[in-house]
Amino acid sequence: MIQRWDIITIGNLSRNRYWSERDDQAYRAALCTCTLIQGDGFRLLVDPSLKEETAMAGELNRRTGLQLTDVDAIFITHAHGDHHYGLKHFGQATWWAAPPVAELLNQSGNYTQAVTGAAGPLFGEIEVLHTPGHTYHHYSLRFSWMGQRVIVAADAAVTRDFWHDRRGYFNSEDFAAASRTIEQLAGQGDIIIPGHDNYFINA
Repeated sequence: MIQRWDIITIGNLSRNRYWSERDDQAYRAALCTCTLIQGDGFRLLVDPSLKEETAMAGELNRRTGLQLTDVDAIFITHAHGDHHYGLKHFGQATWWAAPPVAELLNQSGNYTQAVTGAAGPLFGEIEVLHTPGHTYHHYSLRFSWMGQRVIVAADAAVTRDFWHDRRGYFNSEDFAAASRTIEQLAGQGDIIIPGHDNYFINA
């Protein structure tokens, strides 16, 4: 049973067309939204976002009172670097990603510890959803919490504005698939945790 979930870092985009910014220019460093899911006997961190160990440890403790070593498992939604910058800080945890993403990460040579392919359900209750568009190998998570369906969408829905317009981000690999994925997720979740924004209610 899922006991709680917390946003560890609220992400932001490097450029945001809804703020009258151009797609061909970066205005700031990108930061992804990082989420901790806690259940009976596990703590799962999704997309560890911070490169510096002290920063990752500080945000985890500030938001949950936990230490890096309290995290049991990591799940990486897709292979873009900003979604696994902080992975190396969790050497004691099991590293998971959907099989195609695990293969990409293991082939990258960036990590000495292997990422294990996991098709779900994780811990028996967290579904792994294939959500292509932003990348062809993109995966989101869905779980039930207090009668609500929560989707950790990651970059299948980069922000609330992109979600509402059913629009992919400028670097999406398949914009039509990105739109279809958002439309599908809209019928599957009550609370959406996007890849680069705070969570929101799916009205």
